Amino acid sequence: MGLLDRVNRLFRANLNDLVSKAEDPEKVLEQAVIDMGQDLVQLRQAVAQAIASQKRTESQYKSNQIEADKWFQRAQLALQKGEESLAREALVRRKSYEDTANVLKQQLDSQSGQVEDLKRKLISLESKISEAKTKKDMLKARANAAKANQRLQGTLSNMNTGSAMAAFERMEEKVMIEEAKSQAIGEIAGSGLDEQFRQLESSGGVDDELAAMKAALSGAPSVQGNLPPASSSSSVSDSPIDSELEELRSQLKES
Repeated sequence: MGLLDRVNRLFRANLNDLVSKAEDPEKVLEQAVIDMGQDLVQLRQAVAQAIASQKRTESQYKSNQIEADKWFQRAQLALQKGEESLAREALVRRKSYEDTANVLKQQLDSQSGQVEDLKRKLISLESKISEAKTKKDMLKARANAAKANQRLQGTLSNMNTGSAMAAFERMEEKVMIEEAKSQAIGEIAGSGLDEQFRQLESSGGVDDELAAMKAALSGAPSVQGNLPPASSSSSVSDSPIDSELEELRSQLKES
């Protein structure tokens, strides 16, 4: 293979590739319908011209037939009048018109066939154009849907959905942690308050006991008036606390 052939083939291959890439389905279909419409216009013109030519031929055919019949009648009249030479001349004229009419009849038959064939092609082309328009609209809709899907897929591919979902999960975990902290603080605050109230409630009894001890040591009556006199040892033993107080008094006296 020569170098020129290889370069030529390479050039045509690259050109075809560029044309294929540059083809827009919507524009190509639109142009195809326009081209078919132009073909339809030309075909209609051809049909109209064929029909006009057919009518002219038909008119000429009928005219020659009329002339042939007229000269035949003249030939008959000449024979009736005894003018044989005139009759012969009339028959010659008749034959000329008759031959022309026969030629025109053949031409007329051929034109009639051509006109019918052109009419069938015209009807077929009109049907194809109607079908092409319907298919064009359908293919345009499919092409637009494909382009929209490509844009959507491109948008989705550019979006880092995994990272976004991971961010949502992290934020949800943080919110749960904050909620748990808030609940724990509330529980701690509630338990501390309860403990303070329990301490207040329990400290009252100790203070009363302490006041009673001070009253007993000083010989004054108890603030609460609960403790019995310290002079009787038998009555002191009736209460554990009183017994402890009595023991403390004894130790103080000995010291």
